Amino acid sequence: MDSTSTDGFDTGRFEASRNRLASLAYRLLGSATDAEDAVQDAFLHWQAADRQRIKVPEAWLTKVVTNLCLDRLRSAQARRERTVGAWLPEPLLDGDPMLGPADTFEQRESVSLAVLTLMERLSPPERAVYILREAFSHSHAEIAEILDITESASQQHLHRARRRVTAARHRGGEVDPASARRIVEEFLAAAVSGRTERLVALLTDDATAISDGAGLTEKLLRYDTPQRVAAVARAGFKPTPAKRRLVGGTPAVHYAVVNGVPAILTAVGDRVVGSVTFDIANGRIATVRGIAAPARLVRLTEAWRQHEPDTPLIAQW
Repeated sequence: MDSTSTDGFDTGRFEASRNRLASLAYRLLGSATDAEDAVQDAFLHWQAADRQRIKVPEAWLTKVVTNLCLDRLRSAQARRERTVGAWLPEPLLDGDPMLGPADTFEQRESVSLAVLTLMERLSPPERAVYILREAFSHSHAEIAEILDITESASQQHLHRARRRVTAARHRGGEVDPASARRIVEEFLAAAVSGRTERLVALLTDDATAISDGAGLTEKLLRYDTPQRVAAVARAGFKPTPAKRRLVGGTPAVHYAVVNGVPAILTAVGDRVVGSVTFDIANGRIATVRGIAAPARLVRLTEAWRQHEPDTPLIAQW
């Protein structure tokens, strides 16, 4: 086999792992853009490596991508950008290959916006061990090799990570998709019609709303009581000429699934201009997350353009 065909074969081996590597990087970084950059950097490492000496390419690539992501998380720039209270993960539309494995509850939960946000409270090693174990089912021996730590250290990182994630997340388990859609549609109808009492009734007693302020503020906007969440929802879903000018047209409002949870997407033509996701616990809405910063909606918009949406909940908002 000549060098040209060898390079082609090795490139093919890398491409066969690309989606898995991107899914790993996204879970570690919470950003599709950063995940794509990390995978491309890994490809450059793969090209430069003596590939004849790599016995298990998937294991080698997993180690490279994981450590590239950890380097990014530890960088001064990342620490500035990802200050707690100033950062939300990048949302992905259901079916995006970057969401990765979804066979188990732990795999689905690990890519939810709730858990991706909770990951910011973990140290980079805790974050890596949690993702490698919960989402990709690596053994502690394999994780120790990937991170250059002992198996005992891997077990300790996982224990601490699980404890922190479990303590911070809402309990209630998975929600039936039909029930989730009904609750979200009721929430939207109440918000558009201004029925505050109905909105409050759909929220948990400790409901929270978080918004990136369409990228116009340095810190996230946060509202911490059902009454405040209801007031913000009423104001946010009330159409005005100013809002239409801001998004460049008259949006349609669609139901969707984003990062495994029910969502409302507003779209002008084939461009998504806003994503609102809902965490549901015991039949009521526990957390509302609004993301409208254009930079965070690039990949979601690309996926939306390939998507066949249902009839919009509101055709002209």
